[in-house]
Amino acid sequence: MIPDPSAAPLVLASSSEARAALLRDAGVPLDIVPARVDEAEIKAALAAEDTPARDVADALAEIKALRVAARFPDRLVLGADQVLVCEGRLFDKPRDLAEVRAQLEALSGKPHQLLSAAVIAEEGRPVWRHVGAARLVMRPLSSAFFDAYVAATGEDILTTVGAYKLEGLGAQLFARVDGDYFSVLGLPLLETLGFLRIRGRLIE
Repeated sequence: MIPDPSAAPLVLASSSEARAALLRDAGVPLDIVPARVDEAEIKAALAAEDTPARDVADALAEIKALRVAARFPDRLVLGADQVLVCEGRLFDKPRDLAEVRAQLEALSGKPHQLLSAAVIAEEGRPVWRHVGAARLVMRPLSSAFFDAYVAATGEDILTTVGAYKLEGLGAQLFARVDGDYFSVLGLPLLETLGFLRIRGRLIE
């Protein structure tokens, strides 16, 4: 999967280091231009309309893509967002380590779903979208584990919606993971690569 050297780099409308690493490691040239949007306000408005979790993730990804695409009309711009839902409740990124513990206590011993949306915009409009999904079953966690986990991860874990990184210590939280691994990490990568191949951005 080799990039076409004549093609302009994909613009990633995200500050997520995990998404950037996934794309770079897969051989996708990138320019990173984070979208500045008030996610809390947008989520509140969508929640007031009883918007399904899948559509919340998709809407946020589209808003980010379009916000940055307005500055780069001749480029492909990728917006992405991830939503965690457990027992009908949407979870946001924890604001501090106290919220990390509270969130993990709420998820402990239960299944939850991660929905990772990706939208690519060009010339001011969406031209491709996909929502990847994974179902994760968190094992029951002891108080001693909570203490050790929070101490080991520190504030780095505040950048993730689930307060875990499956590729690191977060693997110890789970009894089972079903679905798209890359979507757990924050991006439906294989589908994104497929679209880039169709558009000639990657050599077949």
